[in-house]
Amino acid sequence: MLRGGIMDVTNKIALITGAASGIGEGIATTLARHGAHAIIADININNAEEVSNKLTSLGLKSSAIGLDVTKIESVDRCVQYALENFDHIDILVNNAGTVGSSGWESREIPNENDWDLIFEVNVKGIVKMTEAVQASMINNNYGKIINIASIAGRQGSERNPPYNVSKASVINLTQSQSMQLAKYNINVNAICPGLLWTPIWERIGNRRTMSPNPEEVDAKQLFLDYVAEKIPLGRPQVPEDIGNLACFLASDYSSNITGQSINVSGGYFMN
Repeated sequence: MLRGGIMDVTNKIALITGAASGIGEGIATTLARHGAHAIIADININNAEEVSNKLTSLGLKSSAIGLDVTKIESVDRCVQYALENFDHIDILVNNAGTVGSSGWESREIPNENDWDLIFEVNVKGIVKMTEAVQASMINNNYGKIINIASIAGRQGSERNPPYNVSKASVINLTQSQSMQLAKYNINVNAICPGLLWTPIWERIGNRRTMSPNPEEVDAKQLFLDYVAEKIPLGRPQVPEDIGNLACFLASDYSSNITGQSINVSGGYFMN
């Protein structure tokens, strides 16, 4: 366990949604390594328990609970679990997200189900979680809320418009939440990750290689070629990169930062 410094979150209670894999797992792991008790909340409870057990096996503090951010009953049950077991919540990381409904990667044009599910999870899920947690934070006059947006929300793209629009909404929502909650000493910020190798990217890459004129490269190589073309630093991001910034934003060293959406993209997007 690492203590002290600008990422110190010793003894803080952190609830991370969508934390059973990818960026969410990276954030939860970083928070736990820097002293927080990481509550792994995910729709896949088995994977959530695996991540939690992995952290506790390293001597870190963690627990797991199932969570579907589209269902208010599940959200309330998750938050109640945290409050009953730990009395309060210091840090909320709204990471749960989706890129579309079943079969999205095979569609050239997103359908209505894609639009509905993406907004239910990526936007309304954040609203539900924040509203459920904020009463505890207001009561304690303290809180750190971190929303996971994306550089996809910075500008339009022909690829997956509903996802891009949802992440633009997260950036705007973060500003609105920060203004609503500032008087309660609650900081609300967003992180905009760049390009990470994930199962989603693998599915996109495999779809391209199965086209009528496949390139002589695999999905991972397609991803790395895209990174080399788009990112000035020439390397993809990894979950720990996002976790490091999240941990700083969750610490008391970030007490005068709120309403910001910060890129972690290797220079892919600059503003």
